[in-house]
Amino acid sequence: MDQLNAKEQQEFQKLVEQKQMKDFMRLYSGLVERCFTDCVNDFTSSKLTSKEESCILKCSEKFLKHSERVGQRFQEQNAALGQGLGR
Repeated sequence: MDQLNAKEQQEFQKLVEQKQMKDFMRLYSGLVERCFTDCVNDFTSSKLTSKEESCILKCSEKFLKHSERVGQRFQEQNAALGQGLGR
């Protein structure tokens, strides 16, 4: 990154931010689809039942905790790989 001039660094940063937003939207879409499919069963009302609300809350918490843990493991493995390469 030090080898890039200011304009290139700015463009690179913009690309990173776009990738992060895309990844976030993919995560969010997956969460919505998964929890809706698993939890919403009654389409006779425009409101969620208390059972559906509870299910969605638990589902989203579990999904986010899982995603966080996967991210942590990925960072741990990258750090270990970096140490193994003598960084």
